[in-house]
Amino acid sequence: MTTTTPAAPSPAATHSRRLPPSLALCLLASIMVGFLAASSAPSPLYAVYREAWGFSALMLTLVFGCYAFALLASLLVLGTLSDYRGRREVVLLALVLEIASTFLFLYAGSVAWLFAARLLQGLATGIATSVLSAALIDLDRERGALVNTVAPMVGMALGALGTSVLVQFAPAPTTLVFELLLVLFALQTVAAFFLPETVLRRPGAWRSLRPRIAIPAQARQTLWQLLPMNTALWALGGFYLSLGPSLARIVTNHHAPVVGGAIIASLVLPAAVAILLVRSRAPRPTVVGSTVALILGLAFTLAGVAWHSSAVFFFGTMVAGVGFGAGFNGELRSLVTLATAAERGGLMAGFFVLSYLAFSLPAIAAGLAVGYFGLHASALGFGLSLITLALIALVLMLRADRRLAAQGIADS
Repeated sequence: MTTTTPAAPSPAATHSRRLPPSLALCLLASIMVGFLAASSAPSPLYAVYREAWGFSALMLTLVFGCYAFALLASLLVLGTLSDYRGRREVVLLALVLEIASTFLFLYAGSVAWLFAARLLQGLATGIATSVLSAALIDLDRERGALVNTVAPMVGMALGALGTSVLVQFAPAPTTLVFELLLVLFALQTVAAFFLPETVLRRPGAWRSLRPRIAIPAQARQTLWQLLPMNTALWALGGFYLSLGPSLARIVTNHHAPVVGGAIIASLVLPAAVAILLVRSRAPRPTVVGSTVALILGLAFTLAGVAWHSSAVFFFGTMVAGVGFGAGFNGELRSLVTLATAAERGGLMAGFFVLSYLAFSLPAIAAGLAVGYFGLHASALGFGLSLITLALIALVLMLRADRRLAAQGIADS
């Protein structure tokens, strides 16, 4: 039996022109924020596109879903590439692809353009999700795990809220946000050339491109235990990023674009705050507590939808956001210690494959249901399904904890 030790930094990592670890950590965090901001930026624009091009709620969720499926394919094929080629090279590849997708958004003139832009963006984000997650933890396990969970929430909030403000108050709403993103990604690409390398290149890069989920054996049991709660969390996020702005307009009876961005921010900003609050707590109690918060938040959210109460709707979304952030952080911290540096890219890819399946498939199902039952009824049914799933996850976790406690007493 052989063991894999973390790869020592390559000579390039100590080159005088490379960024020191603290600055490299900040740059990687900013890149992750940029990618997630770009992923949520189209959400407030969907209403503008629908008015201009006249497509249905199902088509909207299909556009959203194609992004997630491209991301999944990217994770499956390219998720472990950085374990072989090194982190910096793969970060640069992701940035180049993201710039190309942003150009497609900038010049989009039909739904076909949106599909192409979202597909390429999904490919770029899938590559970035895996390599950035691994590189951040390579540089600093504690701060890297924190950035891995906070940065996506901050990025999604900035993308959705920033775009909605530009749509409402700035000229050329469908182009200005992408022009700003192009400038950001161009600057980050230049800076990324100076990232230190944290993994030595090794043979096997071509073999690593075979579609597979490379989850280390020692992490599998934990991953499956977390799956029900993780599914509920990401399904909620997928619904909000696709149909959330449209639902917010129905509940609030306000059609200002900023309302759509505000509802997404109401989910992800409390998630970021929750991550900061729970980051030093034990992962298992964090996941259990986040499940309770998710159930309560969803109950209030559904009450707000049923009563057309904006205050209750936004309050419930914020409570659910606390559950989202705390749960995501607890899950990630439960997993990252279960893999070596050489295995970490594969583990993160596997975790995000399962997450983005939950992110996309339920949202598409909701879009299909909207065509038959309407958005209001579909949102109520979707929320009740997530509450049921979260309750099942809570019961299973409590039973497992009780069983472990009983074994501990018996062993003593």
